Amino acid sequence: MLDDLVARVRRLGRTDHDQRVILGIAGCPAAGKSTLAALLVAELRRLGEPATLVPMDGFHLSDAALELLGRRDRKGAIDTFDGAGYLALLRRVRTDRQRTIWAPGFERDLEQPIAGTVPVTPAARLVVTEGNYLLAEADPWPLVRAELAEVWYCQLDDAVRRERLVGRHVEFGKTEDEARRWVSAVDDPNARLIEAGRDRADLIVDMGNSGAPGERTG
Repeated sequence: MLDDLVARVRRLGRTDHDQRVILGIAGCPAAGKSTLAALLVAELRRLGEPATLVPMDGFHLSDAALELLGRRDRKGAIDTFDGAGYLALLRRVRTDRQRTIWAPGFERDLEQPIAGTVPVTPAARLVVTEGNYLLAEADPWPLVRAELAEVWYCQLDDAVRRERLVGRHVEFGKTEDEARRWVSAVDDPNARLIEAGRDRADLIVDMGNSGAPGERTG
């Protein structure tokens, strides 16, 4: 299955030689977006394609900004990201192949965005970006979608996905009870918003219980 997905990305990369091709990977929290994006980029590079991964997570607002806005207890919601900044970066990434572009990353141990950590070099023709809200209808996300050649949606059984989320929150400092409350109060409402855009995806990728790409439809 991964071979088929890689072949599809490579075909996208042949459509425009002057501008970069950007593939978006969307899905609910813990559905396997990061896993799929990393697998694709690693395989593309192995095949000699200078691909780069630019995660949307670099556009999380910092905890300090969220405190200022009163949104710290909803971190991960659609309005806790700098969507306009992400859009501006994607536009530059797609059109500017003259210089290295430095995108922000996200440090999981700190749970904070880190500026200027992901280089997109002039040689990179393919960029993979992954994030929750690539198919959302709220401003500015339709404009984000317009910068992407395709958007794929990672599908995973909700029960499996929620347990992964609980484990992730526990790994980064919450108790299990705190983690389950956060999933119920914050992650689940976000997931419902994300799922509303599923039918707008160009491809549905079944991530299976293992988190590896499985049967695909669409």
